Amino acid sequence: MRDAYVIGAGQSSFGSFPEETYLSLFESAFESTLNSVEGELPTEAIDEAYLGTLGVGGRQIGLSGPAVTEHVGLHGVPTTRVENACAASGYAFRQAVTAVRSGMVDVALAGGYEVMTDTSADGTKWWLGVSGETEWERISGTTFAGVYAQMASAHLEEYDTTVEDLSRVAVKNHANGAKNPKAHLGFECSLEDAVSAPSIADPLNLYHCCPTTDGASAVLVASEAVAREYGDDLIRVAGAGASSGRVGLFQRGTLTSIPASVRAGGAAYEEAGIGPEDLDFSEVHDCFAIAELLAYEDLGFCERGEAGRLLREGVTGPDGELPANTSGGLKSKGHPIGATGTGQIVEAFEQFRGEAHVQVEEPRYGLTHNVGGSGGGVTVHVFEREEVA
Repeated sequence: MRDAYVIGAGQSSFGSFPEETYLSLFESAFESTLNSVEGELPTEAIDEAYLGTLGVGGRQIGLSGPAVTEHVGLHGVPTTRVENACAASGYAFRQAVTAVRSGMVDVALAGGYEVMTDTSADGTKWWLGVSGETEWERISGTTFAGVYAQMASAHLEEYDTTVEDLSRVAVKNHANGAKNPKAHLGFECSLEDAVSAPSIADPLNLYHCCPTTDGASAVLVASEAVAREYGDDLIRVAGAGASSGRVGLFQRGTLTSIPASVRAGGAAYEEAGIGPEDLDFSEVHDCFAIAELLAYEDLGFCERGEAGRLLREGVTGPDGELPANTSGGLKSKGHPIGATGTGQIVEAFEQFRGEAHVQVEEPRYGLTHNVGGSGGGVTVHVFEREEVA
């Protein structure tokens, strides 16, 4: 297979936008993506599109992908809508990479969009609930926050993790997100704020949960021949890993790990020929604070039970050895479900271009980690910055 490269990436602002639609949000993301390409890429060069969405709001589920591509002028371009809950656009990106690697296309568009704030609170809870196990967990009254609360409770009981460690995730990510003008919750918070917030599902409180967000994001994936036409520094997709997992917690052998993350991360590392010690930054899926801690351990950033220590020692802070969620993560930047996976890749693209709002010094390798539901589907991608000789 030939290599695939990211030549452009962009997103809309993330937030609550009553006047916007999924069409207008994606148009904003698409324009930002085209503007990020070094040189003018004609839209006629885009051969295929893969777009992720759960379909929470916006009143368009079937054929929303073609509706989006037609709206932005990609007339007749084959478009596939991908639905894998919160990992929808992570999987859409994987499909785009596969299409380019196979030689089927030279340029593919991957992206995602979601309008989540035009439904009632109960309606949003219902939509989020169908990202989990619906036959037993949801019917028994378990909410999405409740599922992750069970995982958090197990981790606190099994290891030395504390509620303060959960709150440190929020403090770090809000500090990063406060510097990101496109973040939904772009403000800082203190550890005291994050510890004393109202309870949502014990032990998770308000500051341990990501917001309900509208937004869109997009990424252009190209062959090496095309990529060399649009810049001297190439961003190669060095590793692409994905895995499915049991959708319900009661079906798994552990509550303190997401096995699909372990498998997807292992596959991405193996293909890239690196290990977690080689990474310069990461964007991990932090829909709830415990999810970020689990990601550290599942992706090999530390041993089991050591995730809290990484936070306390500042390892994953912006000046640490392995900065995580410099964009603000889902916690601060926001979580428009279908747009999250490629939104993480936007941050990776900007890091390699030296344009991130919380910039890592001369990164060579970066990782993005996108989880569907509580671990039913996961994608992990490793990116490498190559200098043209």
